[in-house]
Amino acid sequence: MSNIKIHSLADVQTDLIGDGTTIWQFSVILKQAKIGANCNINALTLIENDVVIGDNVTVKSGVQIWDGLRIEDNVFIGPNVTFTNDFTPRSKHRPPEFLRTTIKDHASIGANATILGGISIGEYALIGAGSVVTRDIPPHALVYGNPAKQHGWVCECGSKLEDFSCASCHLDFEIVNNKFIKKEI
Repeated sequence: MSNIKIHSLADVQTDLIGDGTTIWQFSVILKQAKIGANCNINALTLIENDVVIGDNVTVKSGVQIWDGLRIEDNVFIGPNVTFTNDFTPRSKHRPPEFLRTTIKDHASIGANATILGGISIGEYALIGAGSVVTRDIPPHALVYGNPAKQHGWVCECGSKLEDFSCASCHLDFEIVNNKFIKKEI
């Protein structure tokens, strides 16, 4: 491990951490967790064993990442986002397998959102602060509310699209065969 910054008040048990990653104080990371390069793991976080975090991921303070989570590259997880991994939790009763939740490349999850286990959040999707996500979210979807519902589409830059066009970076998108794609120039 080179070029990795781990605060002296963090409890980091894994060696599976990519270059350029920073882990702040009061973070607990268990032995089998895998964390990619150039990540920023903020203070007061917990990352369990059966977790894979890609490159360039930001995990803000107050987030617990439980067994079964897969977080791909360039994902933003806002402060106090809550993940779940078991539909029928009971004290002192561990299920044979935890639910698998996947957060795809470039997705962003706003502060205090709750993400139920066993779902997938698509590439570039944007989850609004305080949302309760109970089902899969398609790529580029803008969702918010309780339960979270889709209220539009977002560009790769994060701006809300109007008529599938981005006023900020001037990209255009379309839906072809039920897939959200970038228009070819």
